[in-house]
Amino acid sequence: MKLNWITKKLKLKETFSISYGNYDFRDSLLIKLSYGNCNGFGECVSINYYGINLDEFILKLKYVQSRIESQKIVHPKEFYRFLSSLNLHSFMISALDCAYWDLFGKLENKTFSEINGLEISKLPESSYTISIASIEEQIRKIESSDWRKFKVKCNGLDRENIFKLLDTGKEIALDSNTSFSDDDCNFLQNNELTSRFSYLEQPRPIGEYQILNKNLHANWMADEDCQNISYLEKLRPHYAAINIKLMKCGGISPALELISEAKKLNYQVMIGCMTESSVGISAGIAVASLCDFADLDGANLISNDFAKGSFVDFGKLILSEMPGLGIEIIS
Repeated sequence: MKLNWITKKLKLKETFSISYGNYDFRDSLLIKLSYGNCNGFGECVSINYYGINLDEFILKLKYVQSRIESQKIVHPKEFYRFLSSLNLHSFMISALDCAYWDLFGKLENKTFSEINGLEISKLPESSYTISIASIEEQIRKIESSDWRKFKVKCNGLDRENIFKLLDTGKEIALDSNTSFSDDDCNFLQNNELTSRFSYLEQPRPIGEYQILNKNLHANWMADEDCQNISYLEKLRPHYAAINIKLMKCGGISPALELISEAKKLNYQVMIGCMTESSVGISAGIAVASLCDFADLDGANLISNDFAKGSFVDFGKLILSEMPGLGIEIIS
């Protein structure tokens, strides 16, 4: 097996504004695992509020490259156990794990769904992200869009106007990226109108979720508060839903386990994404049939996608019928 990588710069179609800052580009690290005539692809991106440094990732890849290349072709879950022994960041493990799932499927000439016996007749519909702006501007974007589901970014809570978003007739979720106060959360979870939002994601800074009560009117969803399977039990009184991102948890292999355990504990599950190319989005769509919600618009937000595979068409998830994750590099 051979390992190669290259960095790509993803250009956003418009400035992406969230409580953490404003972004026009994302740097992406594309991973390629090769065996014979088959190539598998995975991706991770540089996110400043996660402390991601792709230059450091590349140095680490060079350090472990020979160990990865010496591995025999085994089932992806066994390869993931090997990856877990390398002391790599979850973002990098995710890129390698997804690349290997793609490669393994192509070698077996089977889709990810066929390998895992997944029923793909019903896939959730993806939301589209609306950046921070005035409520009036956010409503204008929602009403002019052909998508049906939206995740609206907030920087603090505009109590006087937030419920106007519901008058658009679209399905609306809120994502504060940790910017709501305890008082904001109390206001929301004690207001019957709040139950009309699909979910309210990561309202408080990491670990400061004690004010949240999942049995009131807000469907609180954990993002950064739920990094892996070990977080599920302690979050149960507070969150009814979790956002699983492959880069955050370490790839497809741990995501499958996390989804399974979350369902046993009666969580709703969303498969989410960062701003990614179709490489990362194809990996997310592969597990979407196991989830209640999808937020996989990452490749729809960029103007220079360099890959194709599974994709999102105005919210509808279109699953590739090609082997592996169906990923091809086009530029």
